[in-house]
Amino acid sequence: MNWIKMDKLKKFAAVVCGASFLSIGGPWTIGAQAAKGNDYPTVAIADYVFGCMASNDQSRQSLEKCSCSIDVIASILPYEQYVEAETIIRLRQVSGEKGTLFRTGAKMKEAFARLKRAQAEAEIRCF
Repeated sequence: MNWIKMDKLKKFAAVVCGASFLSIGGPWTIGAQAAKGNDYPTVAIADYVFGCMASNDQSRQSLEKCSCSIDVIASILPYEQYVEAETIIRLRQVSGEKGTLFRTGAKMKEAFARLKRAQAEAEIRCF
């Protein structure tokens, strides 16, 4: 569902219920707010959500929490930094001398730490 339709749905729900839709709460409200201005491509978002759901129970609630999580990450990290950190995470798993640079380099550690901080914030807000 695109965000324009979601905003209309929120307004409709507020009128019908006589209360603000966001006052209901839940992880999806945080994700919807965080997604505004997010420059992540849909494929990257879907990839994150599928991976997140595979690590959890693959329920509807898990979908909402994982969607919220990537939206929070996107609100903290620009897409370019996210891709850099994801690449470093994958290359850190390479064994031997080839992977050492990605495990020990200062710039690599900082990019990794930025993503981990964003993921921790998403965990607090969404799960």
